[in-house]
Amino acid sequence: MPSSVADANERAIYSLICSEDGVRARDVARRLGIDRTTVNRYLYASPFVRDLCYRDDAYLWYGLIGQTVPHHGLGEFCGWYGTVGEFLAQDRDAWLAELKRGCARIGRNLNNTRGLFHSFLDTHDTMASLFSDLRQLGSPDPTNWELCFELRIRRARHVRIYADVLLLVPPTPAATAAATGAPGPPAFVRPGYAFSLEFKMKDAIDQAEVDQAAKYVPYLEVVLGPTYNVVAALVLTSARDLYTHARISHSTAEVSVASGDMLFNVLDEYLDFLS
Repeated sequence: MPSSVADANERAIYSLICSEDGVRARDVARRLGIDRTTVNRYLYASPFVRDLCYRDDAYLWYGLIGQTVPHHGLGEFCGWYGTVGEFLAQDRDAWLAELKRGCARIGRNLNNTRGLFHSFLDTHDTMASLFSDLRQLGSPDPTNWELCFELRIRRARHVRIYADVLLLVPPTPAATAAATGAPGPPAFVRPGYAFSLEFKMKDAIDQAEVDQAAKYVPYLEVVLGPTYNVVAALVLTSARDLYTHARISHSTAEVSVASGDMLFNVLDEYLDFLS
């Protein structure tokens, strides 16, 4: 896994563009305190800006995926996108039909020879069970959390991001900042978390699948911005009572590994609702 896929300037420029509804290069330079020449170099050479931003005829720059809550535009890169509440309210067969249509729209291969649709339903059922567990265990209300199935970001050759499931838990704003409307960046008592889940209908840990689960974390960190921490997990849906961590190859970093019935532990490790 690369330690960094974008330097500090690239992250800051990309984040500002994706947090605004149109911004000019001179304003990017002024607000970030970066000289205009450097900003222009990033605008036309940064892989993230080249693939996931655009400039209109008025010289305003826009991001295709907003660093907002909800993340406007994110659904354009997913087979299925909505809130947890919408997911739970949708019939299982209707969900699968919508997922298939969305996968066709984003160019996701739908060859069912090796049981792709069965794996989709297995993922659906695991996530539905997770949200049932969360309700029983007293987690924060997940109704308005964003939920993505079959995320595929690959508009051009520079940035490629894939995730079976991406669950976005928004940051919790500090009560004082929210109440006073104080100027400046928002303050948070808890950052947002993006759980990138790799699903396998297996019961044993495979090192290649651990590495695959972690592969796109650095890219998601740039796309989702500084208010979200990205957490990778490998979900083994044929296992039972499994919750552990596995080291990524050639790294000291680890990935959470859980069976479907223990997946709530991955969220609790960061949201701390069981304490």
